[in-house]
Amino acid sequence: MKTVVADKIGSVAQHAHLSRELRLGADIPCEEGVLVAAEILNSKGTYNTLELTSGRQAQVKRGDVIVGALGHRKALFGYSGHLPEKVAVGDVLNVLNMGGVIGVCDSINASFGQPFEARILGTVLDFPYLGERIGVPARAGAERLDYNAPLDAQGVPVVALAGTCMNAGKTAAACAIVSRLRHLGYTVDAFKSTGVALRRDILAMEDAGARKTMIFSDFGVVCTTAKNGPAVTRTMLTRLATGRPDVIVFELGDGILGAYGVEAILRDAEIRAALTCVVLSANDPVAAWGGVELLRREFGIDPKVVTGPATDNQVGRDIIAERSGVPAVNAVTDAAELGNVVARSLGFEVPA
Repeated sequence: MKTVVADKIGSVAQHAHLSRELRLGADIPCEEGVLVAAEILNSKGTYNTLELTSGRQAQVKRGDVIVGALGHRKALFGYSGHLPEKVAVGDVLNVLNMGGVIGVCDSINASFGQPFEARILGTVLDFPYLGERIGVPARAGAERLDYNAPLDAQGVPVVALAGTCMNAGKTAAACAIVSRLRHLGYTVDAFKSTGVALRRDILAMEDAGARKTMIFSDFGVVCTTAKNGPAVTRTMLTRLATGRPDVIVFELGDGILGAYGVEAILRDAEIRAALTCVVLSANDPVAAWGGVELLRREFGIDPKVVTGPATDNQVGRDIIAERSGVPAVNAVTDAAELGNVVARSLGFEVPA
């Protein structure tokens, strides 16, 4: 066991409540979610920040000691990587995202450059036994995920935001909807069900007026998959519903066709039955048309409205409405109207 002082602690370690002075162990379980300390070996001009447990973004530089979690990532845009078979002190891995997920990068996005290289210093130790100096590897999450978690939305209306791909405007739309529903006098809780550990989006939902928020990494899931996506979604729907909000809004990170488990969630009959309104975010009219058709044919879901960059001007909105039969509203320029469309679909009263 040795002691190091961390310069930056990634938000993936949010629930570990770590101080900067850390105790490290040399025996590192090579498992998703295990917290490790690592020294950054290179500097970057882009994609060079780490989201801290405070929610702030801090620039990372060569020589910094950071805390992250072992894990994988399969992203359409950004770094993709896998969990190695084993990890030892001195191994050089990569930082795969801004939340602090660490693994072996096997695919890069050229606009981001090469990823940070990180020399592993050891696993972060937790000391759960009062009065004893017995350290155990610290892990991401406040609790372990129950893969058999039941779903009980208790009749609370549920709004889901799905996208045709990453960066399709889902979070902006979620925030617009949350804000408008709050202005209409309704209590809104929100969560993000898929993606890779990063709290930025649920913090934005809180800023928009969500009373309570959750994210999959609260349950130790560093990166969602088809295996764990439905379980975390059922869990968060049930947990938030117990607080009796007027409505729950949640974002499905990544696209409908992707590796984060969105398809598996939408194929879950219980989850699908709990959805009151589905909003589709799309980057262009072709994607919007394809997304609407995919939701209808594959999942039996009829989206209530289309938003995203495809709706940035009237031309796109007209094409989408004409070809798909679904209204198109921009989340940035017509945020209140987007919220009104969703509110009406829920049966909520909207002033004239």
